Amino acid sequence: MNDIVLRAEGVGKRFGGFTALSGIDLEVRAGERLGLIGPNGSGKSTFTNCLAGAFASHDGTFTFKGERLAGLKPHERARRGLARTFQLPRPFRGLTVIENIRVPLAYAGREAATEARAMECLEAVELSAKAHRMPKELTQVELRRLELARATALRPELLIADEAMAGLSHAEVDQILALLFRLNAGGTTIIMIEHVMRAVTEFSQRLAVLVAGRKVADGAPREVLALPEVEEAYLGR
Repeated sequence: MNDIVLRAEGVGKRFGGFTALSGIDLEVRAGERLGLIGPNGSGKSTFTNCLAGAFASHDGTFTFKGERLAGLKPHERARRGLARTFQLPRPFRGLTVIENIRVPLAYAGREAATEARAMECLEAVELSAKAHRMPKELTQVELRRLELARATALRPELLIADEAMAGLSHAEVDQILALLFRLNAGGTTIIMIEHVMRAVTEFSQRLAVLVAGRKVADGAPREVLALPEVEEAYLGR
């Protein structure tokens, strides 16, 4: 059995009088492909922001590779091997595609920000031919690929792919899925947060479901999706 790379215990987050997360317990094993799903407003993005360090959780703890993450800033978590993508790609619009890759390499400081390493990242997402183009020249799916390249430049051990397929066509979804499968085959543990259910069920070995800030299910995808509370809350049945 693979070691546990991430453990969330009793994680809670409040915004004023609104409870966005309550008592979230979750374990992710090294090399696993976990799908985190739930309706809009269920707490998925809040959970991601707490894990990545954008928000401080009010309750509970995150432990990554045996180390508690409390107090660590996002870039410090990135240096430890925790990466994320964003729902809307956020490239540096004034930099070329390859310069967008050199930024995380330089900022996180794990390795020299070499042209060769940056190009390797672009080759992995099939963007090397557009290395010296500007982000505004990329298609939507190419921007998603760039987002993945930026997130994985430091070879993270855990990647949170936050709605990386939103708004893409069927064929484009397949392209992103293929990239995620390759990353996972190379040893990266992946948490997929996604509303494209075809992609989630194809990719995930396990599903966890959030509803109104609470985890209501966790298990094999087919079994989880068949649960009445999941069908009612998430699938609207």
